[in-house]
Amino acid sequence: MALAEVAGLKKGFVAPDGSVLKVIDIQDFAVEEKAQVGIRGRSGMGKTTFLHLLAGILKPDSGSVRLDGVEVSTLAEAERDRVRASKIGYIFQSFNLLPAFTCLENVLLGMAFGSGPDRRHAKALLCRVGLAERLHYRPRQLSSGQQQRVAIARALANHPRLVLADEPTGNLDAALAQEAIELIREACRENNAALLLVSHDREVLQRFDRVLEFDTLNRPS
Repeated sequence: MALAEVAGLKKGFVAPDGSVLKVIDIQDFAVEEKAQVGIRGRSGMGKTTFLHLLAGILKPDSGSVRLDGVEVSTLAEAERDRVRASKIGYIFQSFNLLPAFTCLENVLLGMAFGSGPDRRHAKALLCRVGLAERLHYRPRQLSSGQQQRVAIARALANHPRLVLADEPTGNLDAALAQEAIELIREACRENNAALLLVSHDREVLQRFDRVLEFDTLNRPS
């Protein structure tokens, strides 16, 4: 059964000279429940825009985005925010952790946008990603790999149906990248969440059974 579905999805942006830069034109795409899908593509080709459309961060110019039976593309911004908080976990390349808050507080703050803070669940997630001894550390006190682990825990905090990962290993060395990918995949499996991960790194994507080429999927004219 399809968890996320796209049909006739288009998105463009107005350039400084007033022309419209067409970025997204995807006729059809779907992610099944609990599936793990990789998308490969060069930087600057619209992969992040595509994920933002799936997450409801952006609204398409035309077309349909359905998430867990909800037509996200027609919702107002506040409604899209609620759907995203309850159904989607997002792992960013730059981690996007709040520097003034501890690991535990970062995860709890992520929960505030969903069903509400759950300290026990937040601690359990951080322990699962190997940070039991770092609950009260701030991001600047962590390595890049440890910060990524906090981001993974935060993405899973609201029991999402779908996890979107945008170049999640871009700031990690090769060894840490492979470790992070396995952790993301295992954590999604354990939490019954589907995973859609975009990357330009072939070594990262070789672990996925299903890998799509973004240039083939997306054909802006």
